[in-house]
Amino acid sequence: MTMEFMRVVTLAEAGSMCAAALAAAGRRGVRVSVGVVDAGGNLVAFQRMDGAEIAGPELAVGKAYTAVANSCATHELTEAAAPGGGLYGLQAASGGRYVVFGGGVPLWWEGRVVGGVGVTGAPDAADDVACAEAAAAVWE
Repeated sequence: MTMEFMRVVTLAEAGSMCAAALAAAGRRGVRVSVGVVDAGGNLVAFQRMDGAEIAGPELAVGKAYTAVANSCATHELTEAAAPGGGLYGLQAASGGRYVVFGGGVPLWWEGRVVGGVGVTGAPDAADDVACAEAAAAVWE
């Protein structure tokens, strides 16, 4: 019997991803929070820029969790979760933990989602997405 190796997101890697997201936010002139979770949606690392919104700890981690749970970027869920969409009400699932607007991206390894990163706080969700993608680029 062979044991299959499952890649995990280490604290050091999560810290590097947080730093990349914050650097991207700094270049964009926005203040954000960033959270990195493992394959089970459990928090590995979190950072919040000085002056970032107070909802950051909940929303950033929620976006990362949602990306893992749905195996897709959270901005891909926005339209489907809106009234009339095929996933309408998704944001109420999992005790309201799902966040269905941009800023969450899954982390992939050998065809499996092994973690996620979530960024929140920018006035425009496109900035959250760009910062999350900068963090994910560190993983890749």
